[in-house]
Amino acid sequence: MKIYTKKGDSGTTSLASGTRVSKSDPRVELYGTADELNSAIGVAISFLTKDSKLKDSLERIQNLLFELGSELAGFKKKDDSSCILEEDISQLEKEIDLWQDSLLPLKNFILPGGSSSSSFLHVARTLARRLERDLVRYKEEGQEVFAENLRFLNRLSDHLFVAARYANFESKIPEPEWKSRAKGK
Repeated sequence: MKIYTKKGDSGTTSLASGTRVSKSDPRVELYGTADELNSAIGVAISFLTKDSKLKDSLERIQNLLFELGSELAGFKKKDDSSCILEEDISQLEKEIDLWQDSLLPLKNFILPGGSSSSSFLHVARTLARRLERDLVRYKEEGQEVFAENLRFLNRLSDHLFVAARYANFESKIPEPEWKSRAKGK
């Protein structure tokens, strides 16, 4: 089977229902951003050490993001509920708390950077925030959005922030601190 179909050459694509829509349709933007987020996490994983405590969690999140992207493209569970479960959100919170216990408390704002894995986790964090903003906008336009999806994305960006910090901790690389010109630092 060929990977290309040529059906999208005119700027349209098919949703899960088979309905053809413009590639600029908000749903396509949503699942496209979920794919970007998933890809950034994949790059971050590729830079982690073999024994990183982050790997299993990030791979689980990648699978959830694939399901979320499918849902945003129109695939629905038989019971018409979200693919994101309350336990997925709780798991993010548990991991945030666990990793946070190993980290020094923040006394200053930090800049995205440090290790390669941390840098890409910061990119993923910003993509999670964009997806969250776009999903809120989609909801405000009157479209159906599961509350679990919004909670998951909100928690995911926090999770990715702490994971980025933890990646630097595992790599023994100091976090780059923001130096404010206004404060003379």
